[in-house]
Amino acid sequence: MAERTERVLVTGALGQIGSELVQSLRARYGGDHVVASDMRTDASPEICEGGPCEKLDVTDGKMLAEICDRYKVDTIYHLAAILSGVGEQKPDLAFDVNMNGLKNVLDVARERKMHRVMVPSSIAVFGPTTPRDNTPQETLLRPTSMYGVTKVAGELLCDYYWQKYGLDVRGVRYPGLISYKTQPGGGTTDYAVAIYYDAIQHGKYTCFVSEDTVLPMMYMPDALRALIELAEAPGEKLRYRNAYNLAALSFSAGELAASIKKRMPEFEVVYEPDFHQAIADSWPKSIDDSDARADWNWSPEYDLDRMTDDMLAELRKQLQRVGVED
Repeated sequence: MAERTERVLVTGALGQIGSELVQSLRARYGGDHVVASDMRTDASPEICEGGPCEKLDVTDGKMLAEICDRYKVDTIYHLAAILSGVGEQKPDLAFDVNMNGLKNVLDVARERKMHRVMVPSSIAVFGPTTPRDNTPQETLLRPTSMYGVTKVAGELLCDYYWQKYGLDVRGVRYPGLISYKTQPGGGTTDYAVAIYYDAIQHGKYTCFVSEDTVLPMMYMPDALRALIELAEAPGEKLRYRNAYNLAALSFSAGELAASIKKRMPEFEVVYEPDFHQAIADSWPKSIDDSDARADWNWSPEYDLDRMTDDMLAELRKQLQRVGVED
């Protein structure tokens, strides 16, 4: 376990990334040194009994500052955000949470001269004019979703705080993330999580993107490891302070369905694209993450079939624990 005298704060700790990141950080630094915070109050026993938990609205800068002072926080993992699908339905909320919440985090960290702030970005920063195959680290950022707009602005704001104030802000551009521990949270790539749930529970799934829609994806164990490795990387080796391209898998909705069908031959998928399709069509099919590999030795461990094996096995265990039958 790494030694730590001050504390880490995780915002959005009950979301898809946060719920697993909190446990990884507590295993690494000790439960008392990682504060989980979220707007929601339905934390699982694993989260609320494993260390400090606080209710926090990141748009309330005073509340954020008070929590940071009380726990002597020196590092923030800022995960609280409104995702792409919900953001299109509630654009004002997405702007408020994603922009004002981020600025509050950066201001509180700057004023307290914190050690580091980790702010994940997303492939949503790219748009229809971005090269869709092997999308480079530096390219056009012209998104067409509110979520993407806030992520581009967030990347620029993080750069500003590094250049203007010397605040060490770091982050990655996550592709779609797949996990068995939390329910889908309103993102365009969440079909790749929901499909596993419905395969086990119902034997069929109605997909909201087309069969040939290809998007970059990543299994959660790789996603957590990438963020922590970047946080602990020597600063002098980093050419970018935030928004490193990150890649692991690229597959179509049909290829994911086929991977499941190899293990569950009776599984059926119907494709009924909705408003998510336009968002997906504006995003890359594959990502060039050579800078992350060069600067901090990033390398994924999971391919599609290994991920499917693990997802189905772990999700079955989880559903059985909560009393949901196949």
